[in-house]
Amino acid sequence: MKISKLAAILLLLPLTAFAGKAERDFMTNEVEPAVKAATASLKTSCGCDVKFDIKADSFQTTDDMFKIKYFASTIKDNVVSYCTDAATKKAMCKMKNIEFSKAATTALKFSGGKVTASTDGTSQPSWEMLTREVDK
Repeated sequence: MKISKLAAILLLLPLTAFAGKAERDFMTNEVEPAVKAATASLKTSCGCDVKFDIKADSFQTTDDMFKIKYFASTIKDNVVSYCTDAATKKAMCKMKNIEFSKAATTALKFSGGKVTASTDGTSQPSWEMLTREVDK
């Protein structure tokens, strides 16, 4: 009986509680700066205030977390040359929130100001996926 209670308690704890130093350091030193740079680039290039919501509990390894960094870097690297006219800036600024998580499939959807993006751990959403959704 005690073993089943212990197992139930362990299942309820956030998975990030078991993240090791390497994962915490990667999130702090690699992922968070990439997200901040993407946010700053959206603000500077398009005039948008976009909040990133990383579902950190769904990412368990630095390999998984690299997908967040790559997606954020893709935004930073492309938005400068993309937001070159008023119509594009208006379209991009429809985004208010980008939620990123690990899921069964890599996908990107946009609805009601929210981008919902996911990685399957082997690929991440592309810049083209983002602009195709936002520019509709």
